Amino acid sequence: MPSTRLSGRRIAILATDGFEQSELTEPKRLLEQAGAQTQVIAPGQAREIKGWNKGDWGDKVGVDVALEDAEADAYDALVLPGGVMNPDKLRLEPAAIALVEAFGRAGKPIAAICHGPWTLIDAGLVRDRELTSWPSLRKDLENAGARWRDQEVVRDGRLITSRKPADIPAFANALIELLEAA
Repeated sequence: MPSTRLSGRRIAILATDGFEQSELTEPKRLLEQAGAQTQVIAPGQAREIKGWNKGDWGDKVGVDVALEDAEADAYDALVLPGGVMNPDKLRLEPAAIALVEAFGRAGKPIAAICHGPWTLIDAGLVRDRELTSWPSLRKDLENAGARWRDQEVVRDGRLITSRKPADIPAFANALIELLEAA
């Protein structure tokens, strides 16, 4: 039975084709189970985006809001799933970077997992921050001024990062706890 811990909270999930399936669907499920309303935001007019699941194409997920219509003011937090293709594509979308920057400027929680922190680099949100990611991003993040940690979850203020699908329960819980405290 869903709880009401996050009743009234709206969470944006920014993704595109090639997102790591579990890194979108599981945090979404856990946030909704805690009472939050989630909305998947994606570039273009696609009504669905396709996940990547353990080395092959996975399931499609419905898109709730076109990126071009999304505004940070409408949400309490932002989730950035990983997958190699997903953040690599989003980094090339000026509207995606602008949305992530807007969450950062507003001081709203941002939670990024696996390769999701790549997008944070382009949004200028990692300098002098502690975070984690999939290990292959370590040098990119350090070169952008971050202090990288090999931990299940790293929370630096309102920025939450995790490494991989196995970290999803701790990742989602860290965001839930941050939103409850706010």
